[in-house]
Amino acid sequence: MIQSTMAKQLFIALLSSIFLFSCASTKNTSSVVTEKEMQSVYEKVKTPYKQGIVFQHPDSSKLIDSPSIFRWKRKWWMTYIIFDGRGYETWIAESNNLMEWKSKGRIMSFTDTGWDANQKAGYMALLDIKWGGSYKPSAHEGKYWMSYLGGSVKGYEAGQLGVGLARTINPIETKEWERLPRPILAAHDKDARWFENSTIYKSYIIKDKKRHTGKPFVMFYNAAGDTATYESIGMAVSDNMVDWKRYGSNPVISRFKKGTICGDAQLAKVGKLYVMFYFGAFWNGDAHAYDRFACSYDLTNWTDWKGEDLIKPSESYDNTFAHKPFVINWKGKVYHFYNAVGENGRVIALATSTP
Repeated sequence: MIQSTMAKQLFIALLSSIFLFSCASTKNTSSVVTEKEMQSVYEKVKTPYKQGIVFQHPDSSKLIDSPSIFRWKRKWWMTYIIFDGRGYETWIAESNNLMEWKSKGRIMSFTDTGWDANQKAGYMALLDIKWGGSYKPSAHEGKYWMSYLGGSVKGYEAGQLGVGLARTINPIETKEWERLPRPILAAHDKDARWFENSTIYKSYIIKDKKRHTGKPFVMFYNAAGDTATYESIGMAVSDNMVDWKRYGSNPVISRFKKGTICGDAQLAKVGKLYVMFYFGAFWNGDAHAYDRFACSYDLTNWTDWKGEDLIKPSESYDNTFAHKPFVINWKGKVYHFYNAVGENGRVIALATSTP
């Protein structure tokens, strides 16, 4: 009787183990985007036709970087950042056709004091990420929002940087945005993880209506750690846009190799898939940077594209870096804006899906 009972218990335990393994395997498999789906996304987002430089700052001595494109009042707008030797400021430009841009002025300037006195590199938040959608920013509590790279030390991305948050009533008005007095994420936070406890760089915030993480606001950002001598992309989440918590214990995109960079995420919702456009740099021991993408069903598990770069150095104006993407689909045509570094310095270039 005892042997029979023990045998029955062992059999039940075995069945339970098989069931749990089956569930785990199914869950793991379902989080991986298939090769066929990845190829399908590539065909939708690729932009093989380089149009050249579409925007340079009026003062050519200033280097420009990191375009964020959005639509407002029947025009296109670009927030961008400049570096003039002291640090980063954030400016805005306008366009009627996505090809010709005119600078309108500063929206976040240097200040004499504060944790962000010499670095204010802004990126528009809460944009419509639907592929072929409106590309308009949405308001939260009656304001429009921007996350930014902030720091107090003079120089190119100098000192220990963090993520700041700014807001305004009118997103296209050329006046200073209201900045929160403290960083919302910093490398010295108690909950900073191993890959981000040295410094934090660019951030990008979306509103997740499906609450895949349980929270309505999701941030992707690149960071480096004291032992992680490379840049990776991590996640944070929030209930209210102001208070943020890290999500997960590891980066969602990384090469885990000294000196490499994965950074500057921008998201689009292409069908049922989330597509993260980002740039990679120095992956193969080279001195170049190039735009890539990854896909996810749930914002947390990402499958990296293994094929050709979306954009890579090939022309005189981008022969060093062709990176930091912002990709939109407008009326069936794909526009891939990126930061080009080459013979013309640091400028904004464009590639498209059609000639």
